Amino acid sequence: MAEKLLDVQHLRTHFFTRAGVVKAVEDVSFYIDEGETLGLVGESGCGKSVTSLSILRLLESPPGKIVGGKVLFQGEDILEMNREELNALRGGRAAMIFQDPMTSLNPVYPIGYQIAEAVKAHLKLDDKAAMNRAVEMLDRVRIPEARRRLNHYPHEFSGGMRQRVMIAIALSCNPQLLIADEPTTALDVTIQAQVLDLMKGLAQEFRTATLLITHDLGVVAGSCDRVNVMYAGRIVEAAPTTTLFAKPAHPYTQALLAAVPRSDTPKGSRLAAIGGQPPNLINLAPGCPFAPRCPKAQARCRAELPPLETVGPNQQAACFYPY
Repeated sequence: MAEKLLDVQHLRTHFFTRAGVVKAVEDVSFYIDEGETLGLVGESGCGKSVTSLSILRLLESPPGKIVGGKVLFQGEDILEMNREELNALRGGRAAMIFQDPMTSLNPVYPIGYQIAEAVKAHLKLDDKAAMNRAVEMLDRVRIPEARRRLNHYPHEFSGGMRQRVMIAIALSCNPQLLIADEPTTALDVTIQAQVLDLMKGLAQEFRTATLLITHDLGVVAGSCDRVNVMYAGRIVEAAPTTTLFAKPAHPYTQALLAAVPRSDTPKGSRLAAIGGQPPNLINLAPGCPFAPRCPKAQARCRAELPPLETVGPNQQAACFYPY
């Protein structure tokens, strides 16, 4: 059986603002096995990116603060690590591809230097060996004329190539865990498919576990083994990808899937939409956060918070009236 590489238990992350406490992540639990790809999906503002930043303790504090839970990486709690242990973990055993390739690279350094910097820090290679490793990684992510482009700056690359450079940096030290925060958001669909195929191939080659954060269900369908759906800082459904698309249990998941344009939709049909607005995370009403927008909501939904419970084989949902 595959090893449980990352085990997040009851994670809670809040932002302390003048307007009040924003409960961005509230009681989130999930795991990722070695070599597995887990998708984390939901609307903007649901807590996906905050969850990923909390895992590697990259939140700006103040105002953000992890107020509860555990993040176990190979049995070690990341939330209890000291600064030296964190520096050894980040970029080495665990790496992250950030959301925007246009701003994630340092504009004043050549990309070769930026890749070699990570390699020297974690693999303890000398300058020449680190640059050779940078060339190898650029080749792996299919950057043409890799050695010549070592001395090029980020502005000399297209958006898709910059994203490939970000992947090269993230994978340069053979991490066991890769967190990809919406890695294809700024790319057109053709480049998006190429980048996803590249990430999947490299992850399989290195047996890297991947947490793929996205709002694009099409990306999830083609890339993930399992999916967690987030809403208002909580996981509301967790299931294998095939199960989630074939038989979604939570009304929010059903609404997300219904809103995806389909090729077999009759011409002139209106796209489905989720009515209402996402809740205010400062002043959440009692009960299920999705209740004000849910067509199935009943009195119990507005009074009690539904727990995440098993509703089918390998499928969980936080809903009193699933399916």
